[in-house]
Amino acid sequence: MPTFISGLDLARKFYTEVVESAIDVPHAACLLGEGSEVLGYDQPRSTDHAWGPRLQIFVDAAEVSSVEQAIDRTLPPTFMGWPVRFYSWQSKSVRHHVDVSTLDDWVRSQLGFDPRAGMSTESWLAVPQQNLLQVTSGAVFRDDSGQLTAIRKRLAWYPSDVWLWMMASQWHLIGNSAPLIGRTAEASDLLGSALIASRMVRLAMELGFLQERRYWPYPKWFGTAFARLGIASTLAPLFDEILTTSDHRTRADAVVGVTQILGERHNCLGLTAPAEVIIGDFQVGINGAVRPYRVLDAGKFVEACKASIQDDRLREFVTVGSIDQLTHGDDALINFTTWPHELASVYRRLLFS
Repeated sequence: MPTFISGLDLARKFYTEVVESAIDVPHAACLLGEGSEVLGYDQPRSTDHAWGPRLQIFVDAAEVSSVEQAIDRTLPPTFMGWPVRFYSWQSKSVRHHVDVSTLDDWVRSQLGFDPRAGMSTESWLAVPQQNLLQVTSGAVFRDDSGQLTAIRKRLAWYPSDVWLWMMASQWHLIGNSAPLIGRTAEASDLLGSALIASRMVRLAMELGFLQERRYWPYPKWFGTAFARLGIASTLAPLFDEILTTSDHRTRADAVVGVTQILGERHNCLGLTAPAEVIIGDFQVGINGAVRPYRVLDAGKFVEACKASIQDDRLREFVTVGSIDQLTHGDDALINFTTWPHELASVYRRLLFS
């Protein structure tokens, strides 16, 4: 087994030492797309399948064939001890992984659209964050036209209105779930309480990503990515209490602590008018009912976010969230279905109805 080297470092060396000299036309060279190495999370375990020196090369359409042939003639059997030709699950064959295409074709294969033509609100809401990571993470080794760099910059984060609406949706989800911990405990449903607690941790982590302007990855790397956020070390002890305690009061207090921290942090961002961080009994909102479950009034943050949205339609849109807030970020949904495209049509219809 060759000495492990991160996939990004391997790709960079592979390009500069082998591939670059074979290309005599303007081009872009990078390692983007799927794979733990693109996110920077690869480990020796990652090398057990579909792993080795690989790149994407983007050239004009008229140059694709000749550049493919030139690269194919140049490639050695191995590089730094790693086979240059290895199994491809996409083609179900052993081949080299220097993929040559146009930038247009590659971007459309990743996103289903070309962001250079402009992105509508519904496009932003329907594109999974993992897809955005596959374009904005990784590394660019050369970009003669600057177009790839421009695309990555355009996709670096959500437009302000979309961001605010997603945060409003996240606060809405948190506000709906928090009182259920007390209710399930009151009903002696310990399993139900544990499930709600786990959901609260997930929702709080997602809000942490939103507050720090970071896309979250699919589940395998979700915790790893969260650990790199600035707020992670502050929330981690409270998460441990929420997930490990069998005492519902301890769990409820820890949830209050998490939401209080996130509320105070929201106000420090200065994106909206300050929202009051109010902890009190749960206001049901029907017939004046009040239940003795101490929770943060998340509705204050929902309204603060919505009040700062400039787009009238989006401001009044029900806070169900983007595709990642509506459903799971499973690889099958993200990369092998038309659900993101179909959901964009739904958002468009509802926004403009």
